[in-house]
Amino acid sequence: MKKRFLMVLALASFGLNAQTNAELTKHFEAYYNQMKTHGDVQGVINALTHLDVLNPTQARKDTLAYIYVSEGRYREALNTIGIDKNATDSNLNTEVKAIALKALNQSKRALEHYEVLFAKEPNPYLAYEIADLKMQIQDLAGAKTSIEYGLANVTDDMKRTYYESQPPYQASLKAGFLYLKGILVFNENKDENVESALAILNRALAVDPNFKMAQLAKDALLSRPAKP
Repeated sequence: MKKRFLMVLALASFGLNAQTNAELTKHFEAYYNQMKTHGDVQGVINALTHLDVLNPTQARKDTLAYIYVSEGRYREALNTIGIDKNATDSNLNTEVKAIALKALNQSKRALEHYEVLFAKEPNPYLAYEIADLKMQIQDLAGAKTSIEYGLANVTDDMKRTYYESQPPYQASLKAGFLYLKGILVFNENKDENVESALAILNRALAVDPNFKMAQLAKDALLSRPAKP
């Protein structure tokens, strides 16, 4: 009799927990929608965190990590979804890892994820990120391949946001590829290729006169001591 009573009690408790869980999920889903309506990013993060505890799904984790990245909270994004490359990762998951790792100066790890994205859907925007990362790790041959792809496929209307100054600004992506090419040519031979690099940077500035990165690079080369 006692065992039967305990079993009934356990089943009742299970049913109550299931009902409570469903009610809480419904509550936080409504809260999530309300926070989105208000544009309250922290409220959205709180709602998704609760929902992930109540009913964890990979899609929910990916969305939460993407919001963290959008807010510049890169470590929290990676703590949510990890840093490893997995065959089952969604495009959103891979993009978040790539962006966050690059922002945290983990160039080699970020490159792995950008290359996965590029293999799925090649485009000049991804080619730029890959070229930039390969320059950082001194893979000049690999960077050159990505730059050539970018210059062959970029269109005049494509823009990229740059964050080296405040506020951030947009510049022509074509000018961006020319800027990378100028830096690449200079790094191939820092004694012999100064003039060639300057010529390419001038081309970048001709495409977009307001491109600050190209102007800074040009000024840096012009300020170098003359070769004996």
